[in-house]
Amino acid sequence: MHDPLIYLAALAEPTRLAALRLLWPGEELCLCELMSELCATQSRMSRHMTALKTAGLVVDRRDAQWVRYRRNPDLAASVAALVDAALALPKTAAEEAAE
Repeated sequence: MHDPLIYLAALAEPTRLAALRLLWPGEELCLCELMSELCATQSRMSRHMTALKTAGLVVDRRDAQWVRYRRNPDLAASVAALVDAALALPKTAAEEAAE
């Protein structure tokens, strides 16, 4: 298992937390859909998704010219519980602004 601080750091950023809210129920979304939902530029959204992928919270797959992201199905139960707890908290003003 990774250092818990990796997960906490990934969850501490409002745009990443908002992206996880969209992906956590099992949705698979392309980067362009995440950009649209969160009003983020391609470079900003790509950077945040790379951070979530590096933390192991999401996985991606190429689909022609698109990159699609989804919740990591192999996530340890303890890490999934940590994400569930973070998503259960009320949205912060910063997170709402990221949406």
